[in-house]
Amino acid sequence: MVRGKTVIERIEDTTSRQVTFSKRKGGLFKKARELGVLCDAQVGILLFSNTGRLYEYSNSTSGVNSIIERYQKVKEGQQFMSASAEAKFWQAEAERLRQQLQNLHEEHRQLLGQNLPGLGLEGLKGLENQLETSIHNIRLTKDKLIIDKIEELNKKESLVYQENIELHKKLNIIRRENMDLQNKLNRQVEVNGIITSSTSQYNIAARIDPVHLELSHPDHAERNEQPQSPTLWYGKDYVFDNLL
Repeated sequence: MVRGKTVIERIEDTTSRQVTFSKRKGGLFKKARELGVLCDAQVGILLFSNTGRLYEYSNSTSGVNSIIERYQKVKEGQQFMSASAEAKFWQAEAERLRQQLQNLHEEHRQLLGQNLPGLGLEGLKGLENQLETSIHNIRLTKDKLIIDKIEELNKKESLVYQENIELHKKLNIIRRENMDLQNKLNRQVEVNGIITSSTSQYNIAARIDPVHLELSHPDHAERNEQPQSPTLWYGKDYVFDNLL
């Protein structure tokens, strides 16, 4: 019969919990004893139950106390060794960084043309190659920046050109509108001039040209005489009445 997998959680039943504690404690001490025998190891176990009772096991003849004392000594020694090792590590790291900084200063001076005699022929050739490579990379970067700047200026020029075209179109439209307005104004002025001229001529003619009026008298008709036509003169500022 296959046993089911035991769920690792707190056992709520007090009796079952106490039974399990006793079984597991015995198994733990058995495994510790076997480990000490098989591997010639010094094993010590301290175990407290939920009621506060102490259980201990040690394969040492001196008991658990000797194992605890040994543990304390080893722990203190490890702490001391750890601090000492950490100090040595940082000292070595500081020395490495100091040497690296010195090398960088030396290389910088050599790139400036200083302290060259100590390099030798191979060192000088290597420095020359390094400088040529640096100059080549600098020129490539400079050329790329110039090309990018030219492309940017070309784009701006194209935008300005398009804006100028649009402005010229708007200016031509405004000019045509102004010409149309000027033509309309000129035509209106001509029409107004013609109307004003016609009105002036009519007023002058009405003032200067005389008006002839003829009247007939009944007494001349009775005498069978031909009467002379009376004339009423109307001029600019006067009227003549000539009746016969």
